[in-house]
Amino acid sequence: MKLTFAGGAAQAVLFDLDGTLLDTADDIALALNRTLGEQSLKGLDVAQVRLFIGRGVPTLIQRALRWLGQSASTADASRLLERFHFHYHDLAKRGDIRTRVYPGVSSGLAALKEMPLGIAVVTNKPRAAALELLEHFQLDRWIDTLVGGDSGLAQKPHPDPLLHACGQLRATPARTLMVGDSMTDVLAARGAGMQVVCVPYGYNEGSDPRQLPCDGLIENVAALPGLLADDAPVPARVVPS
Repeated sequence: MKLTFAGGAAQAVLFDLDGTLLDTADDIALALNRTLGEQSLKGLDVAQVRLFIGRGVPTLIQRALRWLGQSASTADASRLLERFHFHYHDLAKRGDIRTRVYPGVSSGLAALKEMPLGIAVVTNKPRAAALELLEHFQLDRWIDTLVGGDSGLAQKPHPDPLLHACGQLRATPARTLMVGDSMTDVLAARGAGMQVVCVPYGYNEGSDPRQLPCDGLIENVAALPGLLADDAPVPARVVPS
C-alpha cells in the first residue's frame, strides 16, 4: 500500500508543532506554573500539563484552573493569558528553553524539501511564539508557511487554518497531507478534506495517539518521505486489542 492523492502526487505537507515537531511541554509547564504562582496557586507537574496541551493556551489555562478547583472571570482569564505569554517569551529571551526537537524531524524536513513539496506548520500557538522556536532550532529554513493560532481564523480542530495554509502554498486539499499527534489534528484534516498521518508520541490530551483514526502511523518525521515515494508502503494503523 501507499498514500495516493486524487489528481496526482502530493503537493504539500502540513505539520502540527507541539507534540509533532517539538516537545514543548517542559517550557509550557514552567510558564504556566510561573503564571499560577503569581496568583498564589500551586503549580502542576509536567505530566499533568501534557494532558492539557492541544487546544491553545486559553484552554490550557482554563483546564489548569479547573484542575485546581478555581474559576476565572473573563478579565482574570485575559490577564492570566497575558502573563503566560510574558513568561513563555521570557524563557526564550533568557536562553532558558527546555524544548527539544523530536528525533527525525530535521532530516525528514530536509528530505521533504528536496522532493519538492510545499511545507507548512499549522499550530494553535501564537505565530510569534511558534516562529521564535522554529528559528531557534533552525527549522524555519524548511518551512514555507506558518499559520498561528492568532491568525484571525478559527483554531484547530476547525479546518480553516489548514485550508488557509493550502492557499498560501497553492496546493489543493485533496493533494495535501496533514501530520499531527492528536484528535485535534485528525478532525481538522478530515474537515479540510485531507489525508492525515500521525506520530505515536506527542500529547493527544492524554490518549494514546496510536488509537487515532488516521490514515497511517509513522515512527517519526524521517519516515515521511518514504511514505510519499511511489513505491512506499503505508504503515498499518495500530488498532488496540
